[in-house]
Amino acid sequence: MCEAGHDTPRLVLPPSGVWSRAGVLDWLGGLSGDVLVGMDAGFGFAAVPPFTSQARDLWAEIDTVAAADPDLGGHSFIAHRRDAFWMGSADGPRHLRAHLRVTEQVYATSKLGVPTSNFVLLGAAQVGKATLSAMRLLHRLQWPVWPFDPLPAAGPVILEIYAQAFARMGSVRGKLRDRATLDAVLAALGSAAMPAGFAERFPDHIGDALVTAAGLRFIAAQPHWWQPAALTPAIAVTEGWTFGVA
Repeated sequence: MCEAGHDTPRLVLPPSGVWSRAGVLDWLGGLSGDVLVGMDAGFGFAAVPPFTSQARDLWAEIDTVAAADPDLGGHSFIAHRRDAFWMGSADGPRHLRAHLRVTEQVYATSKLGVPTSNFVLLGAAQVGKATLSAMRLLHRLQWPVWPFDPLPAAGPVILEIYAQAFARMGSVRGKLRDRATLDAVLAALGSAAMPAGFAERFPDHIGDALVTAAGLRFIAAQPHWWQPAALTPAIAVTEGWTFGVA
């Protein structure tokens, strides 16, 4: 989390030692005022059958079907729509189900990274399970979500981000695990360096959290990120978009 300005972002530690998805939902529900939240998870699927309806309807369907799954999980929905997802070679060639949204196609064209389809549920880079959990969270949170909803004049907004996109803005490829690299990326994103005493090495998810907070603050006031050329009204309400891809 970081305030407006240039101060170093700070980690928000979980109250019980480990963040659960339900715990994140409760924490977000306690926020108020003008707050912009970025979540490193997909908010939509590529608009291919059976995922051609508006995203908010899909989020509601997923939350209903997976209501009994613990901690906002999505396993029941995976079983419900089993033919849509790729979970290994038994499902046939990966590329036949690994559909990319337009935002992911744009990011791939930029050569800054290699996005993974939200329909892929196997492998270290799979993002589909997090996508289903994010959709359940969005349905329950009931905040305005960009670009699915109009931006409000005030109050909270949540949007999808990609942590590596912000690292690339600081000219770093790969994971951030050391203080020197983190400070360099923070400086590129208009942020002060980490304070004295911060660890010299740390897990990459800590680096991701700090850099994305600083990065989101850095680009939020730049209009072109809110108006990607390929973002049509139809895409905005079905597939959505990753903020930081233009």
